[in-house]
Amino acid sequence: MTVLKALLSEYWPHVLFVISGLAGTFAAVHAAMTKQDVRAAVAWVGVALFSPIFGAALYLVAGINRVRKQRITQPRAGTIYSEDLIQRVSVEDVTESSGTQFATLKLLGDQVSHFQVLNFNEIQILRGGDETYPAMLSAIRAATHSIALQSYIFDHDVLGVEFAQALIQAQARGVQVRVLIDAVGAKYSRPQIIHMLIKGGVRTALFMRPLFGLRLAYANLRSHRKLLVIDGVQGFTGGMNIRAEFLTAVTHARVPQDTHFQLKGPIVHQLMISFAHDWQFTTQEALRGPEWFVPVLGPLVETGVPMRCVPSGPDGTLGSTHSMLLGALSVAQFHVRIQSPYFLPDLVLISALATAARRGVIVDIVVPGANNLKLVNAAMMGQIDQVILAGCRVWRARGNFDHSKLCTVDGGWSYIGSSNLDPRSLRLNFELDLEVYDRNFADRLEVQIDEIIARAERISIRAMRRQPFWKRLRNKVVWLASPYL
Repeated sequence: MTVLKALLSEYWPHVLFVISGLAGTFAAVHAAMTKQDVRAAVAWVGVALFSPIFGAALYLVAGINRVRKQRITQPRAGTIYSEDLIQRVSVEDVTESSGTQFATLKLLGDQVSHFQVLNFNEIQILRGGDETYPAMLSAIRAATHSIALQSYIFDHDVLGVEFAQALIQAQARGVQVRVLIDAVGAKYSRPQIIHMLIKGGVRTALFMRPLFGLRLAYANLRSHRKLLVIDGVQGFTGGMNIRAEFLTAVTHARVPQDTHFQLKGPIVHQLMISFAHDWQFTTQEALRGPEWFVPVLGPLVETGVPMRCVPSGPDGTLGSTHSMLLGALSVAQFHVRIQSPYFLPDLVLISALATAARRGVIVDIVVPGANNLKLVNAAMMGQIDQVILAGCRVWRARGNFDHSKLCTVDGGWSYIGSSNLDPRSLRLNFELDLEVYDRNFADRLEVQIDEIIARAERISIRAMRRQPFWKRLRNKVVWLASPYL
């Protein structure tokens, strides 16, 4: 023992050098072998090799994806819905409801989503908090069997308290209630609403809750999904968190806008599968039974809307939204409309947008004039010239901030939900979107987007180049950090 202490006392720098070199090498090899994005792989390999001890420790904490890898899959026939019912509501040919160019896009979605396109759905567009929150609260108060609520942000404000009280009252009258809030989003307000819900008897959990106060490993892995399922037959999803600032009565003339959707029909079953999967991952409780998954749907609407859920996240569904958007841009023939509050697509998506524009497709991109995230807005302006130079038309909306995430192609296909077009949504967040194969629905979204464009300011390269040099430099510097915003 004395000899070992003497050796360490004399040769500790050499021992430390060997250990740090091995740690850095192992971290670099692991990053090179497991990372799918070459930029992430190069960054982590560089950190590990050039700062072996610190880099290896940082990679161990923040670089390794410890999230489960299994996919969200359709349950086996007969476990919830009968085989006859599945065949009755599933859609093989979407060309009649959307257009011939979308046949191959549907095949892509079959591989990406692993959910089937289901027909006989009803979908209602809800504009802003003034329409969305009353509809959600009314559904919660009318629930008789079950309520599943998932949100990125659930603020402890006047609206959040009203939602919490409605959920607590539902639990008290015998309704099974489950609430899942993202651990990062829960910190947007103090005290956190979770304490009120748990005290009221509502089963509530935080998604990716930190262990022993160490949240660095999961700080970038957030559940950005927003959904509400009532009695297994009525659903809500879209871009809206639960925040009072989206109510005119609270924010008055400065009220931000957003778009949410109320759903009925077989698609609600897919929403419930998504929630049940996240709930079991978080709490290990499996949600089963007719109170959550209704075995019969009741009367179906005669003319419904074909759609399916597209979950995405840093697990088995990594890159789902990215793949669907690339597919949609590749089949577009006439007009693409995109509205996004945080428009920071990667180089592959920029190339797809540019290719569509250069082959004659009109590509309209709407971004907010007033953005709630100033750094993201600066990064957007540092990158936006790339799509403008390729022929895309970029519009800066006037008025209050709009948080809507909408996309339509050729008046027949729509993509709606929680995903932004930024690195966080496309690679880090757990998101939930819907692809809708229906001309009437696409037409309603296009009217909504075109109304914004009619009042918007078109961004030109000339105007961007007239900006002061310091502002253009600032935007570019912030853009360099866009993967971390």
